[in-house]
Amino acid sequence: MIGVGVIGFGYWGPNLVRNFHEMPDSRVLAVSDLRMDRLALAAARYPGIGIMQSPTDLIRSPAVDAVVIATPVSTHFELAMEALKAGKHVLVEKPLAMTGEQSWQLIEEAEKRRRVLMVDHTFVYTGSVRKMKELIGAGEVGDLYYYDSVRVNLGLFQHDVNVLWDLAVHDLSIMDYLLPSRPRAVSATGMRHVAQEPENIAYLTLFYDSSLIAHIHVNWLAPVKVRRTLIGGSRKMIIYDDVEPSEKVKVYDKGVTTERQQAHSEAVYKMLVGYRAGDMWAPQLDATEALKREARHFLDCIAGRAAPMTNGEAGARIVQILEAATLSMAERGRLIELDRMQVTA
Repeated sequence: MIGVGVIGFGYWGPNLVRNFHEMPDSRVLAVSDLRMDRLALAAARYPGIGIMQSPTDLIRSPAVDAVVIATPVSTHFELAMEALKAGKHVLVEKPLAMTGEQSWQLIEEAEKRRRVLMVDHTFVYTGSVRKMKELIGAGEVGDLYYYDSVRVNLGLFQHDVNVLWDLAVHDLSIMDYLLPSRPRAVSATGMRHVAQEPENIAYLTLFYDSSLIAHIHVNWLAPVKVRRTLIGGSRKMIIYDDVEPSEKVKVYDKGVTTERQQAHSEAVYKMLVGYRAGDMWAPQLDATEALKREARHFLDCIAGRAAPMTNGEAGARIVQILEAATLSMAERGRLIELDRMQVTA
């Protein structure tokens, strides 16, 4: 039985507690939160659970084998490092840390202590994203041309990070899982419209060595909630709409075909472009809750001493992109090259 302690019982923490509580081979022993009203809620929902304001008390508990961190981003590094140094396995809510340097320090500490370090990139564990991975891996989409995403809604404003760190991190984790190559440079623009708050709207473009290009639009000030992604390839195209109650993934047999034709007797060729419009189909998706699958994976990695699918290295790659994007946004979209050594690590 793996003893689990959860730090943070705000927006996401209750979901984490519920899933680990329902696992047959784990037991949620303690919950920590600075707010007494949240601790009272945890105690009411889970009688007998240990509640404490101090995260250090939770981390130092000898019965706790794994620490799950669901706190503001600015606290991730300090809490995760403290837990790793105490010999605990760690699952950290996205993003892993505030800087790439902090991320790699956590990775090194986890390796030194031989402990599992995993990042809560929840979308990677959804049936929708797993199905798209299967389709891309099987060559159904063909050569990838673009990844184009819109992720907007009204709120929730974060006070310690901008909208890229809050919303774009989801798409970046999906891309890191789906796409066969890593981005080499980024450009970002954005703006803040609320005084003393971070940027609430941003546009991020990622460039690859191939002709693949990715674009992400995120916004906290949209009148509607939109979670839609288009993935285009040489053979087929995918629409992924996470707001759809069913048929979240649709595959279109649409695209263009090109043909070279010689112009009369001259050695001159012109390109003829044709359009292909085939069927659309919606594949059946695994309906298992993503967080349940993620919790199961974390526990299995602890038991088997295996590397998680969303390990520290994946988390570090995302943080590096977010760092570069934030720098680019501050300089009105200047192209920022990514460090090749860390991107491919």
